[in-house]
Amino acid sequence: MTSVIWIVVAVLSTFTVGYVGYSRYLSRFVDLDDDRETPAHKYEDGQEYVPAQKPVLLGHHFSSIAGGAPIVGPITAGAIWGWVPALLWVAIGNPLMGAVHDFISLSGSMRHEGKSIGYIIGEYVGDRGKNMLLWFAFLTIILVLAVFALVVGIVLNAFPSAATASLVYIGLALGFGVYLYQLDGPFLPGTVVFVAGVFAGVWVGINNPIALFPAVEAGTYPEGTIVLLEFLGSGAWLPGAVMSTDAILQPNVAAWVPVILVYATVASALPVWVLLQPRDYLSSFLLYSGVGGALLAIIVGTLFGTSAQPLTIDPSIGAYMGFFGSDIALDARGITPLFPLLFVTIACGTISGFHSLVSSGTTAKQLNKESDARLIGYGGMLSEGLLASVAISTLAVAGATSAAAGGGIGGALPNFATGGGIIFTSFGIPQSIGAPFMALVLVSFLLTSTDTAARLGRYMMEEIVGTRGSGTTTGVSTSLGDIAKGRYTNPVVQSLIAYALVISGEWVTLWALFGGANQLLAALALLTATVWLANWDESKQLVSTGVPMVIMVTITVLGLSWVALWDNLYQGLILGNAGGLGSQISAAVQMGLAFVLIYLGLSLVRIGYGNITSVRGGKEPAVEPSDD
Repeated sequence: MTSVIWIVVAVLSTFTVGYVGYSRYLSRFVDLDDDRETPAHKYEDGQEYVPAQKPVLLGHHFSSIAGGAPIVGPITAGAIWGWVPALLWVAIGNPLMGAVHDFISLSGSMRHEGKSIGYIIGEYVGDRGKNMLLWFAFLTIILVLAVFALVVGIVLNAFPSAATASLVYIGLALGFGVYLYQLDGPFLPGTVVFVAGVFAGVWVGINNPIALFPAVEAGTYPEGTIVLLEFLGSGAWLPGAVMSTDAILQPNVAAWVPVILVYATVASALPVWVLLQPRDYLSSFLLYSGVGGALLAIIVGTLFGTSAQPLTIDPSIGAYMGFFGSDIALDARGITPLFPLLFVTIACGTISGFHSLVSSGTTAKQLNKESDARLIGYGGMLSEGLLASVAISTLAVAGATSAAAGGGIGGALPNFATGGGIIFTSFGIPQSIGAPFMALVLVSFLLTSTDTAARLGRYMMEEIVGTRGSGTTTGVSTSLGDIAKGRYTNPVVQSLIAYALVISGEWVTLWALFGGANQLLAALALLTATVWLANWDESKQLVSTGVPMVIMVTITVLGLSWVALWDNLYQGLILGNAGGLGSQISAAVQMGLAFVLIYLGLSLVRIGYGNITSVRGGKEPAVEPSDD
């Protein structure tokens, strides 16, 4: 039987070459210079522009980009098409496309006042292109909120101990922010104390698990679980809740979703020093220990045979299971062709447009030095690729489970925690502790990404509507524009729309729609980078960003077309697989949204291509890159 260690070896080999060689070349290519003042210093305001130490900012950035997608996607893809196709796309695509995308997005934003990719492309192609990209990004953000809020609910339902641990860790993050920025406490001692508290929170969670509503099936929760809202009944009355063990939106999940969205709404409105920076720094220790610890455990367990069971690939996971995959289908409504669905399914494990929003939305506003962009941008994406390889490894160890109930998520989430618990037995850690720990690792990723997404959505709308005076408003106003972009009101609007998508019950197509939109956004971020480089200097080569852009546009337009025409129109509406009126409306809305995204994407490609050919053809002078 094939050892899981070969998955680790393959990824570490390609990633090492990429970071040591390609990222060094790219750093020289964009002329990183520590003598140049970064936007964090030039526009420091104590709210959004706040210089951060490299380890703190790396923690924020990695935590923000590494949501549930690089776990759910690779596990689902591996279960459908086999572990080899999933591994190859992560091992090759990440250093050549995903890490380039993140690094260039961060560098470009840094040279344009820490503004978004929408602002950057607008500098060169005008307001029409800017607004189209910003609307595309805003719609994608809402899909991100919907997907991640649901995934958090599912994890907390499966592992109630992670709910308690998450509450402890958020409380500690608030305390660390006060300690660090208000009390001016010493950094290193504070790190030791508060990080220890986060890990102690895992023990607290194991001994005091909590749920909001009773489990659908008795005995599902660990013994001693505290059910907080049991006095309100079973929870079957909650919007979208289904009283079935096969359902994704069980009452406890349906209850956690609005809680997570409220958390995202509040957290996204706070100054970054209050929660975002300290929480992400603390959670980075969870994430590093989860990802790095799992990789090391695979090596130790393989070499010394210390794991509870052999770390070999389970027979239920084939190396390659055909173009249309195994019976475990991503799309419960029909066939699942490897091209283009493998790529939009794996999504963030290889390349993610959401990362361009993080890079150009929050991270660029906190960079202390330009040289930090190499580790944080390129290295941060490689770290996410390592997370994807850990996800594939947990699937390989735990084996495939039926994923038909939720478009892959029903099998993906238990596999990650269960497989991770098995892997950590290599260190002598009982699976009963390792599995809840890995669940907390997953939740910490997701919580960070969720409120970061809400914050980024506000940034997008601020640039669409425009800012006056000091910029951000509270939104408590009679002006529709102020409400749309307000610090307190904009996240509410986003969360309400996301909630409506979640309770529609159409998770099967929602995941594919999210993947396609996210990947097409990545293509548009690469287009933005290519336009910037073309206008910066006519001697700049455009292959590093242009080729990945063309590949991603092709894949994602085909993927979104499949979601719209096959999943929603043919299977959902024509054949009637979208049962109730709510599901039919959801199918129609998702189909329309897919077409809107395709139209916006292709229109932007046409506008950007026109600018590039015009500049490189000598028809208009190149524009100097902004250093403001």
